[in-house]
Amino acid sequence: MEIDNETVDKIASLSKLSFSGKQKEAIKNDMNKMLNFIGKLEEVDTDGVDPLIHMTDDVNVLRADDAVSDITQKEALKNAPKKDSTYFKIPKVRTR
Repeated sequence: MEIDNETVDKIASLSKLSFSGKQKEAIKNDMNKMLNFIGKLEEVDTDGVDPLIHMTDDVNVLRADDAVSDITQKEALKNAPKKDSTYFKIPKVRTR
């Protein structure tokens, strides 16, 4: 398959882009290079090769997400500059 000016114009229209002379030629050349590369990949013999779904066989190696309370509310408020019973007091936030 070869990319021509008509194909570039159609793709540009669908993507809401516009290309002029030199830009259109550059895009057309780049698209043809991409198609040629894909053509090279199609030449590779992949008979007997299983499809690659994941890069590794590792399965979720993340730690467990357990909620842990290391500090009590009273301890958290102990050094607060301003507090109101069980809450931190902060200056009023103004928006424009």
